[in-house]
Amino acid sequence: SDSQAAHDEQPPTSGLIPPVPSLLLIAAWMALVLIGAVLASHRWPDRKELSRKIVHIGTGPVVLLAWWLQIPAMLAVPTALLATLIALINHRWRLLPGVEDVQRFSYGTVAYGLAISLLLILFWPHHAAVVCSGVLVMAFGDGLAGLMGRAVPSASWGLWGQRKSVVGTLTMALVSLIVLSSLAALTDQPVAWITLVSISLLATALEQLSGWGLDNLSVPITVALCWRWLT
Repeated sequence: SDSQAAHDEQPPTSGLIPPVPSLLLIAAWMALVLIGAVLASHRWPDRKELSRKIVHIGTGPVVLLAWWLQIPAMLAVPTALLATLIALINHRWRLLPGVEDVQRFSYGTVAYGLAISLLLILFWPHHAAVVCSGVLVMAFGDGLAGLMGRAVPSASWGLWGQRKSVVGTLTMALVSLIVLSSLAALTDQPVAWITLVSISLLATALEQLSGWGLDNLSVPITVALCWRWLT
């Protein structure tokens, strides 16, 4: 609707920095995330998923930065596609092994980049909140679920060769709800609680089906589409 578009077209705070310096700022953020991942892989070599989760979680705020800085689609989309290509190259040749330091076969980093690229192509910049809903639920919900599921012992089960736990699943659901509620408040959208809960539970269900890391594609795309249609 027109009112929805009006909400999404306005960033939380208007960016005043020109596009090129804005991209450099985003690049600096991602450089810090990658440095953190590499340092974590050296500091805690036995925690194989930690460095990957740092990249996973740290990538999420990039869409908020891009929204605040008002990065146009003509810059955002090629940048996301380039990052996805780099992720694909790194997946194949392990130029940054810390980013792919995972104890299972997974296309997760590539799928994550592809999901962000598709959302930018479909919705950026007029529906930036739609992009943020999908990316931030995946970044924080799935990222923290993986960390908490390993850190806190609880009952677990296997699906498609993946281990899922009660703590990890509850973390995914709760963090997803917090992210979507915060986004609704940020954009001044009167979203019903049943809608927020429903989208969070759907994201949690899809996260269970995470064979080969494909939840990094299914969760953000589905959450974003639900946010667009249901709010």
